[in-house]
Amino acid sequence: MSHSILSALSEDLLVRVYGFLDPPCRKTWRLVSREFHRVDSLSRTSIRILRVEFLPALLFKHPNLSSLDLSVCPKLDDDVVLRIALDGAVSTSRLKSLNLSRATAVRARGLETLARLCRALERVDVSHCWAFGDREAAALSVAAGLRELKMDKCLSLSDVGLARIVVGCSKLNKISLKWCMEISDLGIDLLCKKCKDLKSLDVSYLKITNESVRSIALLPKLEVLEMVSCPLIDDAGLQYLENGSPSLKEIDVTRCDRVSSSSLISIVKGHPDLQHLKASHCISEISLSFLHNIKALKHLKTLWIDGARVSDSSLLTLSASCRALTELGVSRCVGVTDIGMMGLARNCSNLKALNLACCGFVTDAAISAVAQSCLNLESLQLESCHLITEKGLQSLGCYSKRLQELDLTDCDGVNDRGLEYISKCSNLLRLKLGLCANISDKGIFHIGSKCSKLLELDLYRCAGFGDDGLAAISRGCKSLNRLILSYWGELTDTGAEKIRQLEQLTHLELRGIKNITGTGLAAIARGCKKLAYLDLKQCENIDDSGFWALAYFSRNLRQINLCNCSVSDTALCMLMSNLSRVQDVDLVHLNRVTVEGFEFALRACCNRLKKLKLLAPLRFLLSSELLEVLHARGCRIRWD
Repeated sequence: MSHSILSALSEDLLVRVYGFLDPPCRKTWRLVSREFHRVDSLSRTSIRILRVEFLPALLFKHPNLSSLDLSVCPKLDDDVVLRIALDGAVSTSRLKSLNLSRATAVRARGLETLARLCRALERVDVSHCWAFGDREAAALSVAAGLRELKMDKCLSLSDVGLARIVVGCSKLNKISLKWCMEISDLGIDLLCKKCKDLKSLDVSYLKITNESVRSIALLPKLEVLEMVSCPLIDDAGLQYLENGSPSLKEIDVTRCDRVSSSSLISIVKGHPDLQHLKASHCISEISLSFLHNIKALKHLKTLWIDGARVSDSSLLTLSASCRALTELGVSRCVGVTDIGMMGLARNCSNLKALNLACCGFVTDAAISAVAQSCLNLESLQLESCHLITEKGLQSLGCYSKRLQELDLTDCDGVNDRGLEYISKCSNLLRLKLGLCANISDKGIFHIGSKCSKLLELDLYRCAGFGDDGLAAISRGCKSLNRLILSYWGELTDTGAEKIRQLEQLTHLELRGIKNITGTGLAAIARGCKKLAYLDLKQCENIDDSGFWALAYFSRNLRQINLCNCSVSDTALCMLMSNLSRVQDVDLVHLNRVTVEGFEFALRACCNRLKKLKLLAPLRFLLSSELLEVLHARGCRIRWD
């Protein structure tokens, strides 16, 4: 493009054109000219940074950022944050969203600096920062404008820290405290009193009691309540919600063992506008009373009753009452048969997601009825439905043109002809075929040749196909980013050469594959340079040549499992030194690695590790200095 043409285009016009481009096109756009590159820098509002050394330059280059993701930046710590704060050229005044998930080395000092530096901050994610405790919470409370806060698995956070946050950030409207095991009724009560604008609250897995539900019921604007697996909450607690939280639209009480259908009825009575009811594995049976009351929920879109006893008549009544349903979960429900499912399909034609996993009496007749009636179906879970055959899959191929996700794990009736029918679902993004013993290269060829949009493929323990089938996948599914081949005994180095053609692959599981050697792993490393997750557990015949190639080519790896591998001291040290983004490593039963080898390897990466798995005896053999450094950097060690 000539300079004269570029000069005729105003910056405003270029910005408008830029707004119509999708992310891949924007990458190409900024390479066209300096002017286009400048427009990209000024227009970009979000960025995910992988290497901490580039952070100051990128913040300077993109002054209009509103969202910053540092969750995969392994060397991020307080010192880095302080250096940014002292750099006068860097502006963070427009940042509204900050993702610090798994940034375990950022402590109170760094968090307070960030909170003061980013004055417009509204959303923060510190989930899985296991060392995030009360001091860190006090530091974060400086960000008075926070609207959304995610603190999942902040294991050191107590009521004291939560109190500091709710007092300092009283404008919160969304907070997640999932797995914060030190939070009690006292903290939840204060949260509900101080943050009256809360619209979304997640207290899943907490050991809170009915008193917390009493406090939650006083929130006038609460719309979403997640209480998965809260063992101390029972019917008496949920009944507080009948006349409380008047704006409630979604509730999840999955695996709350002491909750029965009577308390769910109370919620239904008090909230006729409820849209999403999730009660999987907590009610034993769908009662007539429950069915009678659920008729009032004219806007119900999601219903999960997995694990309950459901009769055909119950499903018919349910579907006749809730015709707006778009998502239904009845996995492991005793009593689900073709009669009930055929009635459901007739009445709920707007279904987009259906979970029938482990419904052993469902046959092709039900699947055909669903396919023909529910033309908007996008997700179908059929794990361990052993009566499903190629006939049911034929109907899916004919009618379910919008299907994006299909789980056929452990379905004995799936064969090559069935996969041929499935391949007609050209919009398929995720396909699970694990434990399907009756498929061969012929069936996999159909998937590879027609499902070009496929992103995820699970072939766990599929023993019937070989390298030829894998070649079809590598030729036709170029967008594949997740591939599971664990315990597939037929994979050889020839097949590994095919895998290398999947350049978009980020997640690869090769656990228990005995025939792949260093040559095969080297091929994968050279071709799949975007790999972030790699499972090589029990790949015993891979020698150091494969690990050397991995160290050289796979610089994006963040998680790797090397348990029971034949890696040596030298190769392990090279891996841990070169893989500059690795954060999660499993190093159990490495028979060729000495204590000195572990010591040197861990010292090479101790400033970026977040999770580490080692054999228990090494606790007493590794130097105490090394273990202290790992702990200080926020690394959690699991001693096996």
